[in-house]
Amino acid sequence: MAEDIAPEQSKDEWRASLREIGEREGFYEELGPQHTALLVNRGDTLIVTFENLDDVYSRGVGKMPWGYGFVEKRGWSMLGMMAHDWTWYRDEAVFDFFDRLKAEGFFDRYKRVIFYGASMGGYAAAAFSAAHPGAGVVLISPQATLSRLDASWETRYRKAWPRDFSSRYGYAPDMVKTAEYVYLFYDPLSSLDAMHAALFRGDNIRKMRCRYFGHRIASLWVQLGILTPIVEGAISGTLTDKEFYHLLRGRRENRRYQKEMLERLKKMQRPVWVARYCEAVIARAPGPVFRQALKKANEALAKR
Repeated sequence: MAEDIAPEQSKDEWRASLREIGEREGFYEELGPQHTALLVNRGDTLIVTFENLDDVYSRGVGKMPWGYGFVEKRGWSMLGMMAHDWTWYRDEAVFDFFDRLKAEGFFDRYKRVIFYGASMGGYAAAAFSAAHPGAGVVLISPQATLSRLDASWETRYRKAWPRDFSSRYGYAPDMVKTAEYVYLFYDPLSSLDAMHAALFRGDNIRKMRCRYFGHRIASLWVQLGILTPIVEGAISGTLTDKEFYHLLRGRRENRRYQKEMLERLKKMQRPVWVARYCEAVIARAPGPVFRQALKKANEALAKR
């Protein structure tokens, strides 16, 4: 399916290709100038994903919504929601679209429905899961809201601040109350992400902590080769804390994770801890970043 779209296509040609796929496999709808919905109907499990349309186009070969290959291989259906800008899906056309799907009983055609997204997509997945009570929800570093009244401490995403987060499908923590379960993956040491996560409360919320992963958690899962078992477990609703944290153990040997850890130790201004950590990392595999940090830490200790 993904090979139907050539990487050299213009954006207009690419959208036309998506429309052809939708007409053949399900549907393709442009929801005003800023949002698009593509349904690919395969099996009785439906994954509803949310992401930035320009990110999809710039992805290269295939240019399909994130996770499309993952979903296709399992014979699942996929409703790929794409935003043309950093809109957080706060658009009446999108609200009306989900209201219509709910009224038509669209989601009832499937045995299982999962809403999935990360960051802006995580906010949207949580918010629009209310269109199908009883759905599963998988969120990675989501925002609860960008309302300046409720989240004045949120200093990122200034472009979306003027949008209305108080109308339909607005406050994400309220919208997931009817979900069967919600897996929420976040880094508790990333203060803003942790503050959003704290607003999600309820017996159906399963918070999975990814320490030192930062905001872009899924990309590090990919590097560690653990994205598939984590996402499969979360989608099925069977992923346990024990299984998840066992999968995370491999992070200790990952360079990006090691650098995240080093930066946090340096910010704590603990040269003894920095030196010990760098020595432990260098003992496994040499690296100029850690040698330099070790040198500076030892110089700081010598001045004491």
